[in-house]
Amino acid sequence: MRWAVLRAYDPAMSIEHRRDVIRDLTTFVVVARELNFTRAAAKLGVTQSALSYTIKVLEERIGVRLLTRTTRSVGLTEAGERLLDEAGRHLDGIEQVLTCISGHNDRPAGMVRIVASDHIAASVIQPAMVDVLTRYPEINLELLIDNAMADIVAERCDAGVRLGDHLASDMIVLPLGPELRMAAVATPAYFEAHGRPRMPADLNGHNCLAFRMQSVGNLYAWEFEKDGKVVSVRPQGQFVSNDPAQILVAALKGVGIAFMKEISVQAYLEDGRLERVMEDWCPGFGRYCLYYPAAKQPTAAFEVVLDTLRDGLQ
Repeated sequence: MRWAVLRAYDPAMSIEHRRDVIRDLTTFVVVARELNFTRAAAKLGVTQSALSYTIKVLEERIGVRLLTRTTRSVGLTEAGERLLDEAGRHLDGIEQVLTCISGHNDRPAGMVRIVASDHIAASVIQPAMVDVLTRYPEINLELLIDNAMADIVAERCDAGVRLGDHLASDMIVLPLGPELRMAAVATPAYFEAHGRPRMPADLNGHNCLAFRMQSVGNLYAWEFEKDGKVVSVRPQGQFVSNDPAQILVAALKGVGIAFMKEISVQAYLEDGRLERVMEDWCPGFGRYCLYYPAAKQPTAAFEVVLDTLRDGLQ
């Protein structure tokens, strides 16, 4: 296929022709990564018919099929996979060089893409990024929410933030903030009406607000530890959600006891809307980490984002 591409795109081609080549390859890479013409067209700001025509012309020029298309799906042929690997890598390299160059201006500038779970995005990234976007209008931030620990290279993100530091060896991992703890919390009114549990066994009979994990569909078991003794409690209660924000709302309304990361409820503990119980059964269990490919050259904009996240979690 490589020779077919070289025959189709002569090095002596005109500047206009070269522009067409770059445009066609860029279009193909977006379609190949999305594997969806509707999403790719929206990303490129063109119609689906124009997108289909561009891919058709590209395939005719190089003389091979790049995509397999049905009424329901889009896939890559072997040639398409090879072209995506080569063209995607080079186009990403060009974009990175341009971003690095723009990042050497007097003020940091350019796009920074970060992937994180919804909880980390809300509790860690958003509060820190407000300051960045306000102080540096030339920096653009794209925040991708993914609770399944997305591949940041495949998603073309600059970095990810997640709990724990067990990552591939080709990633640079930077701890953010202090060690995390869980907290069993409810409103003062709830505890006044139903009593305050002092140990995990006391949770029996309490209205425990349960979290259903999206990845496996099971209820998250509440795990406690004290003096080397580990106790796991399956929460029983009237309310279950796969969204921690909804569980927090229910706890604030006095429905029952929630078991959440301390960082998520700290503000409510400080203003008295929530109180915690069994604090001595909730040791630290890990910390947030920012990670990015070791081969990546951080831009000035990325350094600003990293420093702001670190400062916000100290």
